[in-house]
Amino acid sequence: MVIIMKLFRSYFRRKKEKAEHKKKLSGFNNDLNSLKCSITEQRFALREQDFWKCLDEATNTGLSGFDMHYVYHIPWAARILAQLKPEKHIDISSYLYFSLIVSAFIPVEFYDYRPTELNLPNLESKHADITELPFEDNSINSLSCMHVVEHIGLGRYGDPVDYDGDLKAINELKRVVAPNGDLLFVVPVGKESKIQFNAHRIYTKEQILEYFSDFDLLDFKFIREKGEGGLLNNVDNKEAYGCGCFWLRKKV
Repeated sequence: MVIIMKLFRSYFRRKKEKAEHKKKLSGFNNDLNSLKCSITEQRFALREQDFWKCLDEATNTGLSGFDMHYVYHIPWAARILAQLKPEKHIDISSYLYFSLIVSAFIPVEFYDYRPTELNLPNLESKHADITELPFEDNSINSLSCMHVVEHIGLGRYGDPVDYDGDLKAINELKRVVAPNGDLLFVVPVGKESKIQFNAHRIYTKEQILEYFSDFDLLDFKFIREKGEGGLLNNVDNKEAYGCGCFWLRKKV
C-alpha cells in the first residue's frame, strides 16, 4: 500500500511539473510572437537554433530575489579590508567573487583545493588543503575563510569524510594567523549546533567563540536566511539557520 501511494504521488508530481512547463512554454511563445510583431527594422538574426529558453526567471513580485548569505557577507568583509588596508590579503576558498572584488584595491592570494585559472592584476590563485595549509606559524596578517569550514569533512565536494574535519581546518587557520593579525571567518550559525549531512554544519555563536578563544572578537554580524534585516548585530534565535560573520584578531 505504501509503495502504491508513493507511485501515485510521483505520478501526480510529474503531471503537475509537465503542466507548469507547458504553461511557461506557452508564455515563451507568446513573448516571441510579440517580439516579432514589434520589429521595425531587422537589426538582429532571430533563428530558432539560437533560442535560449529561460522559462523560470519571470516573476511578478516587483523585487529581485537573491541569496542573502552570499550577498551580504561579501561587502561586510570587503569593507573591513578597506578599513584595514593590509599590504596583502590571503583568502582560503571563500566565494571567488570576494577575492576578485578585493583585488581591485588590495593584492590578494586566493587558495583552494581546486584552484581556478585567473588572469587579473593583483590576484593570484594557488592550491592549498585547508587541513594542511602551506604557511609558517604566525605568518599571515590578513586572512579570510568564509562559508568553507562548515563543509570540510562531509564529502560533499569529494573531500575525505571526517567528523572533525572542521576542527582541523579551524586549527590550521589559528596556527597561521600572526599575533595581532586579522581573520574574517563566516559559517552558518543558529540556536542549535548540528550537521545537515552532507550539505554543511550549523554552529552556535558561542561554539565558534570557544573554538577561537585565543582571538578577540572585533565585530559580529548575523544574516538571516530569509526576510529583512541585512547585517544584524546578533543571532536571531527564532531562526534555526543563519549566517554568522566573525571579525577575529589573534591575541598577542
